[in-house]
Amino acid sequence: MRLLQPRQGLRAGLDAVLLAASIPARPGERVLEGGCGTGAAFLCLMARVPDLHVFAVERDPGLADLARRNAALNGVADRVVVIEGDIADPALKQQIPRLHHAFANPPYWPSGTEPPEALRAGATHAGTGPSLGDWAGALATPLRHRGSLTFVLPTARFAEAVAGLRGAGCGETTLLPLWPRAGQPARRVLLQGRRGGRGADRIGVGLVLHEGEGWSAAAEGVMRRAEGLMWN
Repeated sequence: MRLLQPRQGLRAGLDAVLLAASIPARPGERVLEGGCGTGAAFLCLMARVPDLHVFAVERDPGLADLARRNAALNGVADRVVVIEGDIADPALKQQIPRLHHAFANPPYWPSGTEPPEALRAGATHAGTGPSLGDWAGALATPLRHRGSLTFVLPTARFAEAVAGLRGAGCGETTLLPLWPRAGQPARRVLLQGRRGGRGADRIGVGLVLHEGEGWSAAAEGVMRRAEGLMWN
């Protein structure tokens, strides 16, 4: 996968790669990413799952343009629609069809601790923008019954995100911890709900990221061989 990014202030990182690896998409399905930035997450997903059709929402015009350029750079522009707008804008639902899966790495830190770069602050800090509940509601609206909605978040925000998923009609939630090393507390989690899901909530085995001096074998499989993450 090739990716154009801004020279300063904002870079795609591990969150985007792991988020893409967690989406249970199948070839030919339609997916939605909220706040796609330069398109790193949806492009990682398309590299793993062939023939996907992607709808992506990005409020920054410059990033939206980069996402379109990156789709073209990777030969998938004919299957990617990037919409400029705020995820909480009700008018967006008229531009998005029924979908199988939705996902996001939403801004999750509160205002008051923003970095100086405007793009990085917009990507990581919610400020006065949509809450996690707003994100869940917007992304869940176009989902089919049993469609998945997935977030990657700091562990400090997963309770709020679970409440947001339930408020958006997405139950049967599964929490997948991302352990820095075996025996260390998780700092990030993947959280997934199912539209209309009524089953029991679960905590998955999770993923240990580092072993010894480098990445774990499982993490290498995700990053180097485009392997998906297992939720059980």
